[in-house]
Amino acid sequence: MEAENSMVKKLRRKFVKTAMLSLLVIIVIMIAFINLVNVHRLVSDADNLLVMLTDNDGEFPDMRIIIEGQGQSGGFPDDPEEDRKNPGGIGKGPKNPSSNDPNAFFTLEKLNDNRSREMPYRTRYFYVKFDESGEITTTNTQHIAVIDEETAQSYAQAVYENKDNKGFYHTYRYQQLIAPDGNSIIVFTDLSTALVDAYTLLFQSLLIGLIALIAMFILVYLFSGKAVAPVVESLEKQKRFITDAGHELKTPLAVISANVDVLELEAGKSEWTGSIRNQIKRMNSLVKNMLTLSRMDEDVMHVVYSDFDMSSAVKETAESFVPIAEAGEKNFRMDIEEEIHITGDKNAINQLTSLLLDNAMKYSSEKGSVHILLSRAKNIVLEVSNTCDSIPSGNLDKLFDRFYRADSSRSRESGGFGIGLSVARAIAISHGGTIEALKDGDRIIRFVVTLPKQLPKNLLARNAK
Repeated sequence: MEAENSMVKKLRRKFVKTAMLSLLVIIVIMIAFINLVNVHRLVSDADNLLVMLTDNDGEFPDMRIIIEGQGQSGGFPDDPEEDRKNPGGIGKGPKNPSSNDPNAFFTLEKLNDNRSREMPYRTRYFYVKFDESGEITTTNTQHIAVIDEETAQSYAQAVYENKDNKGFYHTYRYQQLIAPDGNSIIVFTDLSTALVDAYTLLFQSLLIGLIALIAMFILVYLFSGKAVAPVVESLEKQKRFITDAGHELKTPLAVISANVDVLELEAGKSEWTGSIRNQIKRMNSLVKNMLTLSRMDEDVMHVVYSDFDMSSAVKETAESFVPIAEAGEKNFRMDIEEEIHITGDKNAINQLTSLLLDNAMKYSSEKGSVHILLSRAKNIVLEVSNTCDSIPSGNLDKLFDRFYRADSSRSRESGGFGIGLSVARAIAISHGGTIEALKDGDRIIRFVVTLPKQLPKNLLARNAK
């Protein structure tokens, strides 16, 4: 039950993380898009306004021809030159007479018309004129309260010297128009209110996004149990099958081994009984590793964490491979630092060392070299390297995948199943460590295990239970 709950929690966490990350990306993109569009519209409206003001010598178009009686169009005549000077249609009346229908006041056309008519009274701006020699001839600050003539002239002088046609100066958007005779006008419009609105929209969209994330997290977490239930059930069936099959295989393997013993007693040892024993050994190793992986996946592997001398354990295991190295005419070197202690499971560390050395012996090149190194710095590092005829291309992390074999022909010859490195990684992870495969040139591959000196708190808590 504890293993099942642990598995469900892991899958639920992964499901929630994936869903929330996807939602976060979508919300960030939406917020960024909305605010960028808003800023672009703000700048575009300001530029249109400045074009109209600079083309009209710093003033809005003639407002005298405004509707004086209800039902009159009162607009400017359709004049292309006038349209160029007044791109926003500011000050113009509607081209179509408005009806007496009250709902007409809420149409887009009517709202835009009202906005255009009120624009001259809502816009805060000032302008400064220069002659052909760069001397200020006119300064107008009648349409803004926070800028005096001296400040307006200093702003305009700075823009004039930079020779920029348009841009931002503090919170003001400006436009400069140079006439053919060399005279110029620089118009500044105050965007403080628009920028405050933009900041408000940004804050509100971020707040809404945060609330949406929190609400979605609650909903996703509540329904994640149902979402992962089929996956949990499938994994449970797979693991139950592996565990049951592993235990069931032990009995016939034991019977076959006993029968071989009887045959050898009666007829003596032969090539055939030796072959049977090798296959029994392979099957026993496969069953053991499969059960180890299954138990580690279920977080119910029976391990006893304690402080022990890792140097002695690694050295003892490594020495058992000396005869194998000598038989294969391999150069086997051991560099094991003394008195390295670790908190962990001694049997698991022995198995880890054995798996890495067994892999190195099987896949090292003919009359090649195998090197085991144990050192201590910030963390404890166990490294096993070997020469090889060819190193798999691409990401070497795939070597730790279950049943992956880089060279199937060599695996058949050496009796490998492609599961040993998966078990090695599971053992490293169970001790709060990591394992990685690295290339050292074109002919050497290294397997580096990094382990903490002290067991992580979550593993200590599990061990205490």
